[in-house]
Amino acid sequence: MAKSVIILLLGLFLAFPILGQQHVNEGLSNKRGLVEKMFDTADGVIDFISGDKWSFIPALTYSPETSLGLGARAIKVFRYQNDTLSSVLRPSTLPITILYTFNRQVIISGEVNLWMKENREYVNARLELTDYPFKFYGVGNELSSDNEEYYATRYAYFHLNYERQVAPALYLGPRYEFRIDDIYRKEPGGILDNRQVAGSEGQQLSGLGLLLNYDTRDNIFQPSHGSFHQVSWMTFQSYLGSNFTFNQYQLDFRRYFNTWNSQVLAVQSWWSFTTGNPPFQHISLLGGSDRMRGYFEGRYRDRLGMAHQVEYRLPLYRNLGLVLFGSGGQVADRLSSYGWDRFRFGGGIGFRYRLNNEGLNIRLDLAYGDQRAFYFGLNEVF
Repeated sequence: MAKSVIILLLGLFLAFPILGQQHVNEGLSNKRGLVEKMFDTADGVIDFISGDKWSFIPALTYSPETSLGLGARAIKVFRYQNDTLSSVLRPSTLPITILYTFNRQVIISGEVNLWMKENREYVNARLELTDYPFKFYGVGNELSSDNEEYYATRYAYFHLNYERQVAPALYLGPRYEFRIDDIYRKEPGGILDNRQVAGSEGQQLSGLGLLLNYDTRDNIFQPSHGSFHQVSWMTFQSYLGSNFTFNQYQLDFRRYFNTWNSQVLAVQSWWSFTTGNPPFQHISLLGGSDRMRGYFEGRYRDRLGMAHQVEYRLPLYRNLGLVLFGSGGQVADRLSSYGWDRFRFGGGIGFRYRLNNEGLNIRLDLAYGDQRAFYFGLNEVF
């Protein structure tokens, strides 16, 4: 069953060139061809595995950071039942994932996103347990691929956010974050082995902070108009149980424009600032499946970072959609080091298949940055 679902979904994406050559005539809707039957079959499979409460699907992912990942995922999309006006609530989610990747990584994670009190309160919590071989390139914006070295860490991560509406569309609340790393393997003679960067011996982080969100999106999974803007501050101090002391500030601005015929222009501007003595795992990172696709996650990292992304999202046929995207970003050790000639750029094309009426998507992206990279997973990037 799992294998057939995976093959079917991949087949839908790979069949796009065929779909693009077909013209649907509403006057001949009773003459359903091969394409129509394919989509009916796909919708039936999705309905079968997605029940009213939980969806159980094979966890199939791909990215340069993990290679192919296989496992299981259970996700519940619901509205909080204790709210008297549950029909106006945004959907809450509870995903649980167990994943093993071809890069010998093990990832176990659970997360809850809970909307309550007519969308006046929001709780987000995540727990992640991971054994994660990874790559490190050093710190800075001008790093050669020759710097690449491998290391492996086992870490536990937890965060908890509580936000309350303080004005129309404006939410404010505290955040707690904890992470502990055990770096158990490093390349002999490498940057980490020689202890040239903070955090090379592992870390224990415990921090408190504040979140301020402005959120007018019409749909949290697949917005067609509105904004999501977030300002966050975190402080990690020894009296909180952290063995590194530093502060991190982040700005995340997103805007969505419904252009025409259900097409959407989405833009994002992300900024990160770190002061104090942060470990290398917790400074500003570029790359990965969500920020600067086409670059390995952490390919560039430093105290300061910025990334700007744009996507144009087009519906193609029924649940199938197309995305064109581009991005630019850089990292720096101080504000004066930013420069127009220091930007890194990436872009590409992707396909989306909508899983349910809430807008939850499967996505497949092909990106070009300093490498060609494929990404396969759930949800929009932003």
